[in-house]
Amino acid sequence: MKTRIAVVVPVYNEAENLELLHEKVSEAFDAVPAYEWELLFVNDGSKDNSWQVIEKLARRDGRVCGLNLSRNFGKEMALTAGVTAMNGSEAVLFMDSDLQHPPDLLPEFIRKWEEGADIVVGIRKHNEGTSFIKRIGSKVFYMLMTRLSDVEIPPNSTDFRLLDRGVVETLCTFTERTRMFRGIIDWMGFNKSFVEFVAPRRSSGRPAYSLRKLVRLAVNSLTSFSLAPLRFTGYLGIFIIFISALLLSYMLVTDVFLDVLYTPMAYVVVLNTLLVGVILAALGMIALYIGHIHTEVVGRPLFIVRQACGRLAEDDGSPPERSVSVCKHPDIGRWHAHG
Repeated sequence: MKTRIAVVVPVYNEAENLELLHEKVSEAFDAVPAYEWELLFVNDGSKDNSWQVIEKLARRDGRVCGLNLSRNFGKEMALTAGVTAMNGSEAVLFMDSDLQHPPDLLPEFIRKWEEGADIVVGIRKHNEGTSFIKRIGSKVFYMLMTRLSDVEIPPNSTDFRLLDRGVVETLCTFTERTRMFRGIIDWMGFNKSFVEFVAPRRSSGRPAYSLRKLVRLAVNSLTSFSLAPLRFTGYLGIFIIFISALLLSYMLVTDVFLDVLYTPMAYVVVLNTLLVGVILAALGMIALYIGHIHTEVVGRPLFIVRQACGRLAEDDGSPPERSVSVCKHPDIGRWHAHG
């Protein structure tokens, strides 16, 4: 019996790329005939006809299946939906739908896995067509994550990675909602291997991740994996208190010994301005962490699947037009049909 490997692809407005991606993945697995493969597209609330293309591919090729999320939950949740649905494969491989993760490298990922790696990570050496601002932002992000967090994230690592079944089963026990998918995987440890690649230009369409979304992901990642921002706020408060003490001492000495007159209001303004700055900085940073706590305790489902096609629809036993939800832990990965 052949070993089954699942390929999970999050999709957002990528209808023009899906046919070619399916063709490239199929060609890549022709080079490793000892493996049985399955391709799962997770449609993350696309506004184009991506879901219709996925359904067509599933009808044409029994190795293709799809999940259609009820709205755009974001790439991190789309990847989570895919990994829970494919929990049971011997390995799960994640890649983007824009063909910037070269499918012809899949045999190389599998070879690294065969050699004993639990996690095989794609390292992007260069990204053709990326703006200067995004390149600088990426370098700054990885530098901050390396220095400030307790997680060792390899520079220029991507979501293009393969996970062994044991890693997948462990990953499915994680329940946080503000998540950075690759950060969680790196946090788990396990034995890693790396595959370097050059990301080509997008086959077609526009990038789904705007600069605003990238900044939000960076902030969430830093506050999810590091207490350094809170520590920085404390250090900033101590620094400001020290400076204000020196300034007030200077004002007192010059006032007493050098006859430099300061009004009482000057003392009050200097002291209050510094103290208000400390309070506002501390409250702003604490608010980020309180926001994460609120998100976790509300207890909403991580994602909601509106439709399924291919094998997943058959496994659930419900027709594609019925809604299907994947609930939060401990039911994560369990299918519930709603009429």
